[in-house]
This record gives sequence, C-alpha cells and structure tokens, in this order.
Amino acid sequence: MAEAALQTRWAREYETVYILRPGATPEEADRVSSRISEVLQRLEGKLVKVDNWGKRRLAYPIKKLTRGIFIYVKYVGYGDLVAEIERNLRLLDSVIRYQTVLLRSELNPAEVEVDPEEIKFVPIEITEEEHEPDLAQRLGLDEAASSMHHAPRGQDPYAAEAKAAAEAKAAAEAQEAPEEQAAAEAQEAPEEQAAPEAQEESEETVEPAAEAPKKPASEPPAEDA
Repeated sequence: MAEAALQTRWAREYETVYILRPGATPEEADRVSSRISEVLQRLEGKLVKVDNWGKRRLAYPIKKLTRGIFIYVKYVGYGDLVAEIERNLRLLDSVIRYQTVLLRSELNPAEVEVDPEEIKFVPIEITEEEHEPDLAQRLGLDEAASSMHHAPRGQDPYAAEAKAAAEAKAAAEAQEAPEEQAAAEAQEAPEEQAAPEAQEESEETVEPAAEAPKKPASEPPAEDA
C-alpha cells in the first residue's frame, strides 16, 4: 500500500483562456490548437475540456483591438506543463492574450474521466473583420477635425464651429416654438369655451324680482247730505 502511494504522481488541474485576433483565420486557430495538443502529449498531460466562446468585446483595448475570439481549455498536468503551454502561446502571432488558473491540486490523472466530444477543437467561424476605431475616433476628435478642415479659407475654424452650433440651436428652438404655441392654444380653448357656458347658467338662474302690490286708490270723500 505504501509503495503504491509512493508511485502515484500527483497532478494538477488547470484552465487556460487564450484570445485570438478578431480576424484570425481557421488555419491560424488550428495551428494554435495543434500546438497545445502537441505540448500536452509530450509532457504527459491530459486534455479535459475545450470550449469556443466565440468573438467577444474586450474589457480594455489590447494591441489596439477591442474584440477577440476566446478559447477555453481545461487540462490536467504537472508543474512544467503550464510554463511550456504559455511559452508556445507567446510565440504565436494570432494570440493576443492568455491567462491560466489553477483549479485543483494533488489530482490523480488516472481518475479523471474525459468525454471525447468535449475535447474537440471546433473550427472558428469566418466573419467580416470589424473596423477598429482609433483613439481619435473613440474621443470624437475626427469629427471636430473634419469640421475645421472644411472651414472657408481665412475664417477661424473655431468660429465656424461655434456658428454652426448656434445655427443648429436656433433651428431646434424654431422647431419647438410652433409646438409650444399649439399647446398653449389648446390649453386656452377649453377655458374660453367654459366662460360662455358659465354666463348662460347665471342668466338662467336669475329670476325677475316680484312686483310690489299696487296700493288701491283712495276713495273720494263722501259728500254731506
């Protein structure tokens, strides 16, 4: 029993995520996966899982790129395996970034079960390479430079830009004025309509004052007999 324990070589389980350029071809992706498989076989490692996460946006620009193709690889191996895999990834131009994390230590490779369907490197899909905006475009400086470039000769470009902004503001205010006037008229119309109705109601409720009873005419004085 003690001899069997001494003969067991404990391994570790790692996961590595590497990022390919967004315009990488399937041939370049296959070259990277083949290099990883070759290193695992040479250093007695075991591939456990492979997952193609596809093209995603980067948290921050890397080599002036904002997107990349993410590939996830989980494997079991010994201490020198990680250093060799990362060394090969560093030498491939299609790889722009990689990171390795230790998942478990003191693991027996013979006890690790592997699904053959989960260790296949799926070919990447060819998509149109998106235009990567430079720093000036991300800050909006190219639009300002374009407006200053088209300013008439002899005219201050900053004055032309300020004039264009004032004209745009005036046009927006002119467009809002009819809407405000229509809203004000719509608000006044019900008030004007309610005024005659109130006047008619007051006229209907006023009753004519009752006439005072007429005082009977005094009788003429009786004549003396």
